[in-house]
Amino acid sequence: MGDLFHPAADDLDLTAVMHALSDPARRKVVAALAAEGERACGTFDLGVTKATASHHFKVLREAGITMTRIDGAHRFLTLRRDDLDARFPGLLDAVLAAEPAGAVA
Repeated sequence: MGDLFHPAADDLDLTAVMHALSDPARRKVVAALAAEGERACGTFDLGVTKATASHHFKVLREAGITMTRIDGAHRFLTLRRDDLDARFPGLLDAVLAAEPAGAVA
């Protein structure tokens, strides 16, 4: 398996970020990472199939919202909060504030 694509902080695109954040399941992932820090991909309860969850993780990663770290057979997600806050100040806080209470996966 090759290296996973992660856009550079300067290459983060607002349209891609907003598209990634438009889906409720992906917002649940972002909210969970913001609240708890790094998590293994298999620990999210998104109510979707494994393949669909993998798609959501890929969209978040390719938009530059998350970083995926591979450790053996496991994948761990972290939120690229510093990069997002530097590129789009206040955006992540606004999205997280708009999420209903209990939305964490």
